[in-house]
Amino acid sequence: MVDLKQKPYFLNDEQIKYIEDKINEMSIEDKIGQLFFVVGQDSNTVNLSEFTKKYRPGGIMYRPDKAAKIKDEVSKIQKASDIPLFVAANLESGGNGIASEGTWLGTPMEMAATGDFQSAYQLGRISGYEAAQVGVNMSFAPIVDIDMNFKNPIMNVRTFGSDKNRVIGMSSAQAKGLEECGIIPVIKHFPGDGVDERDQHLLSSVNSLQADEWMESYGQIYRSLIEGGIPAVMIAHILQPAWERRLDPGISDDRLRPASSSKLLIDGLLRDTLHFNGLTITDATPMIGYNAALPREELLPTTINAGIDMILFNKNIDEDYSFIRQAIEDGTLPMERVNEAVTRILATKLAQNVMDSKGNLLKKEPEKINLKSEEHEACADRIAKKAVTLVKDRDGILPVTPEKYPRIRLYVLGDSDDGGFKEGGHVTQEFKKRLEAEGFSVSLFDRGNLDFHEVFEEGVCDMKDKFDLALYVANVETASNQTTTRLDWIHLMAADAPWFMKSIPTVFISTANPYHLFDIPNVSTYINAYTGNRATIDAVMRKLTGREPFEGISPVDPFCGHFETRL
Repeated sequence: MVDLKQKPYFLNDEQIKYIEDKINEMSIEDKIGQLFFVVGQDSNTVNLSEFTKKYRPGGIMYRPDKAAKIKDEVSKIQKASDIPLFVAANLESGGNGIASEGTWLGTPMEMAATGDFQSAYQLGRISGYEAAQVGVNMSFAPIVDIDMNFKNPIMNVRTFGSDKNRVIGMSSAQAKGLEECGIIPVIKHFPGDGVDERDQHLLSSVNSLQADEWMESYGQIYRSLIEGGIPAVMIAHILQPAWERRLDPGISDDRLRPASSSKLLIDGLLRDTLHFNGLTITDATPMIGYNAALPREELLPTTINAGIDMILFNKNIDEDYSFIRQAIEDGTLPMERVNEAVTRILATKLAQNVMDSKGNLLKKEPEKINLKSEEHEACADRIAKKAVTLVKDRDGILPVTPEKYPRIRLYVLGDSDDGGFKEGGHVTQEFKKRLEAEGFSVSLFDRGNLDFHEVFEEGVCDMKDKFDLALYVANVETASNQTTTRLDWIHLMAADAPWFMKSIPTVFISTANPYHLFDIPNVSTYINAYTGNRATIDAVMRKLTGREPFEGISPVDPFCGHFETRL
């Protein structure tokens, strides 16, 4: 069973006795409920008290919404529950990960580009402070993945870059900031995203490093954070074949499993080899990368048997609960293993001050919500000032001033809503407004209303008659369920691509993906900004116009290992 006197719990005898007694008195239904980390429920469509009493979940995870609404929903759920819940959010880039009015401080890669661990600490502190205002007590962050493969469509600016030591320092600092605000950090995505060029939302992706390579990279990150007392790890739907084969040399390929259902990777690698004694939570189980491993009826109990304590999200919640219940009844899932998982869940809640040793909720949101402040916005400004990175300016186009380039043609890529779902902000109007305020005459390229005469018949002189400089802004965000995160020109003749860039000054700014030189290697001037928030756009404009020097240091190779991108 779990040693609750050891890291990361350090419980005393009284606290341990409470947990033992609590588990002895809990019904099977109580224990099944604790194993599930359900999706945030909307008070407009669900009776939150009835939902909580019926399903008795161990945790609930909310997506961003209005702060007052989130606070009210969390309060109702906690009041209805016999055991206080973990309430989690993706606090990856700021308090906007839970409250739509919260501070969007910047992506992890923007923090890394400052070269200052204090930036990551502030990311944890500010997002943690704002999340606590609405009753959140857990963060599905820091992200401790390594951005090894620039073609990976899901990690990218969500990481602290490609250097393991920077990842360790930045993620440790972010975790410290979260913990100081009473927020439990959950590091993710074990055994490590960023190697494959595919997305685990769409399939079971593969961390293909050899066992020793893994231990020298991802393994060092996890070992360091585990030794530092990190309380929880999120387990991904990612295979690590080399370590499964090392732990079971005779294993056949068809028995290899993603970590979320692999006893070898959880009990073998994470617990026995890396000595992690804390809480394990799957990544979201509606993902195809999870469900592709086994039939769901078999998969859910296999996940708990593998050494994982909590299952994140459901497909059909009643069906999922029934799968676990049936596995307990037929002995597929031993009650001893269920009790071990529930022990870790309750011990984490006790050790992390979610509840006291009588089972009472400790972390309560304040009466008055206090979110985005002048201090938080000023911090975002300081970070952006240090982060924006000039990758190259081959032809000396910078600075861009109205005297040199009075007329600007503005092209914005990736700023659509993608069917109504866009995780970050839109930048088109922000850039246009700021350029015009600087004194430029700005013509915006309209992707939805092509000028066919321009596309098919006009040449260099025609373009020079219209503008003096072409400014490209790519807001191509990393998001789930994409096969690629690349520049996607208008398919008709690549109508918005800068075919004229050797004849007319052209500047390219990325507010998201740092690797766009791979698709536009011949551009003269390239800037990485990492985040499309207000503070970063302001910093880009100051630097673009020469009022402020570039300070950012790239946390990854923006040249993507290709010689032609450097030319």
